[in-house]
Amino acid sequence: MFILQTSPIDPVEAKNKYSNPANGAIVTFEGIVRADEHKGSTVSELLYIADNASVIDEGEKIIKEALSQFSISEAVCIQRIGQLKISETAVWIGVWAPHRDEAFKGCRYIIEEIKKRLLIWKKEFYSNGSKAWIHGQQTHDKNIRG
Repeated sequence: MFILQTSPIDPVEAKNKYSNPANGAIVTFEGIVRADEHKGSTVSELLYIADNASVIDEGEKIIKEALSQFSISEAVCIQRIGQLKISETAVWIGVWAPHRDEAFKGCRYIIEEIKKRLLIWKKEFYSNGSKAWIHGQQTHDKNIRG
């Protein structure tokens, strides 16, 4: 399941909502906004903008790929868009499996593919009042709309 949302991500709620007692492992990844330094100024917040339709479609593809490539029973990715402050969760991934190794592999696959394939743009706002768009890792793929 892939979710794109503007509201804050609650990792505990997400983990509990999709938990299944039949699994022996859950691996989670939580990406948070950090106060990076840029040309002598500190990042104070970020703005994430997405091509919503293509991001949801491609996000669902990535989840399906992980489910088919690894022995995992459930995978959820919640991606936040909009204005985020330092320490807020930007992305949360949960992968459930009978055993830990496959859960780790599935989680790693999902975050790496999301960083490469989703059309999400990031603008950094700095403590000195300046701002800049940041170039991501996205690769333009003929299978991605937009």
